[in-house]
Amino acid sequence: MAGHHTHSPATESAVALGARISGAETLSRSLSTGQVAGLTELFTRADLIPDLLAVEELLLRRAASRSELIASASTYTVRAGGKRLRAALALLAARLGVYHLSRVIHAAAAVELIQAASLVHDDLVDQAARRRGQVTVHARWDNDVALMVGDHFFALAAGEMALSPDPRIITYYAQAVQTIVEGELSPVLVAEPLDEALHQYFYKTGAKTASLFEAACKAGMAAGGGSDAQIAALGRYGFDLGMAFQIVDDVLDFIGDERTLGKPAGNDLRQGTITLPLIYALARSDSPHLRAIVAHNNPTENQVRAAVNEVIAAGGVEAAMDEARRFVARANDQLAGFPPSVALQTLEDIACFVVSREA
Repeated sequence: MAGHHTHSPATESAVALGARISGAETLSRSLSTGQVAGLTELFTRADLIPDLLAVEELLLRRAASRSELIASASTYTVRAGGKRLRAALALLAARLGVYHLSRVIHAAAAVELIQAASLVHDDLVDQAARRRGQVTVHARWDNDVALMVGDHFFALAAGEMALSPDPRIITYYAQAVQTIVEGELSPVLVAEPLDEALHQYFYKTGAKTASLFEAACKAGMAAGGGSDAQIAALGRYGFDLGMAFQIVDDVLDFIGDERTLGKPAGNDLRQGTITLPLIYALARSDSPHLRAIVAHNNPTENQVRAAVNEVIAAGGVEAAMDEARRFVARANDQLAGFPPSVALQTLEDIACFVVSREA
């Protein structure tokens, strides 16, 4: 067809070699930053780095497209990297069963593609200029490109699911994507009363974040030949871990460092996003200033800074961290039925890392 380019075998070999080199560089850059040093140590100890590198290379190969624009924006997004925590969870879950990288690599790649798609679309909806210090796709190109890139990633994820050995993996990820969309359309609308605010917050967090952690763990365990009971247990582990992960993310918005977070403290308050530290702070404080900022559509920088300090002083951050620790304990409880192994220990250590991370 006019305007479309096909690749010769020699070109495809060059692309594959480039993907291997770029994959190593991308993963190395992502895991060498201070913010994920703890994960690097865990992944190294579990001898997981070579398999994560294989996933990274696969992601970069998939990012290639006949459309130079889509290829450029897709590769840019993949190279923006990240912890690759969801892919690691899929690989480690598979290692609790009968492990063959070829059986689980597509499930591991699929979850990262879904995550990338959802982030590109989230940034577009929110019109966010940066994510973790990186210029977002719609800001670097435009809204149309961001929409297409997100769609491209979802399509790529579907292709990876189809290559997975267990058809249930398609179901796990399809259900997760449906749940993520439902969560995106269910914002936390109230910060008080406490019960209603908690109900809304936990539903949104479970849908938007924890559901994909759950699917990654279930997909990995299925690829490893796990029983229905084992798959269910890993799913519960993943869900509880994802809940803790998002709660800590929300805590870091109040206490994190802008250089590591890629955004200033109090960003959720600026955007009018109600999160757990704020909910718990309001339940513990009668401060009219804190309530005023919740009702304010466009708070000043001074108001945001004051509110951040009040949330911390009222105990909102510590109460939220206590909740995250409870989710981590519940997550690790789900692993009790598995025999001791390096993979099992790494899953437990990841849960502990989630509540000790600084970015």
